[in-house]
Amino acid sequence: MFSEFQHLIDLSDYPVAWWKKVVDLGERIKNDPSAYAHKCEGKVMATLFYEPSTRTQMSFQTAMIRLGGQIIGFDNPANSSVSKGETIKDTTKIVSSYADVLVIRHPVAGAAKAASLTADCPVINAGDGGHLHPTQTLTDLLTLKIEKKKLSGLTIGLCGDLLNGRTVHSLCKALSCLPDNKFVFISTSALGMPAYIKDIIKANGSSFTEVNDLEKAIGDLDVLYMTRIQEERFSSREEYLKQKNTYILDRRKMLNARKDMIVMHPLPRVDEISVEVDEDKRAMYFTQAKYGVYVRMALILTILEEKQISETLKGKIYGGVRCNNPKCITNHEEYLPKSFRSSGDETLLECEYCDERILI
Repeated sequence: MFSEFQHLIDLSDYPVAWWKKVVDLGERIKNDPSAYAHKCEGKVMATLFYEPSTRTQMSFQTAMIRLGGQIIGFDNPANSSVSKGETIKDTTKIVSSYADVLVIRHPVAGAAKAASLTADCPVINAGDGGHLHPTQTLTDLLTLKIEKKKLSGLTIGLCGDLLNGRTVHSLCKALSCLPDNKFVFISTSALGMPAYIKDIIKANGSSFTEVNDLEKAIGDLDVLYMTRIQEERFSSREEYLKQKNTYILDRRKMLNARKDMIVMHPLPRVDEISVEVDEDKRAMYFTQAKYGVYVRMALILTILEEKQISETLKGKIYGGVRCNNPKCITNHEEYLPKSFRSSGDETLLECEYCDERILI
């Protein structure tokens, strides 16, 4: 299936040179934002946020306003026809006919991919469940480029909910494509990094270790990427409470960290970073959020200027095969084609929407 628009669903759909181009443009915009103030005059961006968001939604809106464009959309599906049972296909088809670019956040994995199949404008994935968050990754790459002066040769510790953390999934996929990066996964066994992400890291030639003690690991890191234990991703509050407060970064732990280590966090935080750390010059999470505006300005410009035909579904449909992931969009919107990728072993397939592996 092909689209005449250039979508951003997964950074892996683009070569590293493309990511760097967007990040470099983001840095130029940061240094001279007034030069880009009228680049999107007459353009409309639609934001469809099916779940709560502060930074991602507002940074996209700010980005479009600073480019001179206009905004439509919703931040609560209860205030739209979604509350009446309208499908993603119908919502996207209608709203994309009003806009030049569409930004979607959804609690179900693969929703942005589903939206791109029938949209009449480019679609940008602003987070799909616990799956991916490519624009946060672009924000993270810009932060590293500015604050660490490089994107390679880094030891990156990722701490917290690595199972459901779409930000860390996207970041690992991206940084493993760049030379000499190493990963340290700091989590409980119940919240460890998914196998498919670890396989991607190994396939890209990068390495990782898995530990459960933040205090012991912190001294080896160039970057510590903290994440929230996400209550909304758990099946019950009881399961959430078992993991809550497992990892808390405080001033005492920071004493063991390198003087040039930086602390990043996609936000919002709950209690995983003590407020006393905010005063540490190595705390970059508020600056990181600010950089998100510049890189999203760069992304909007790039997506609108580089129109091209793209292949939205590259896999194939296997008769009677369905995705096993209950959080996959194909198990919520039945009309969607059930497309799977194969690596050559026809008994092991990957859902093209959520990357879940299926044995047949």
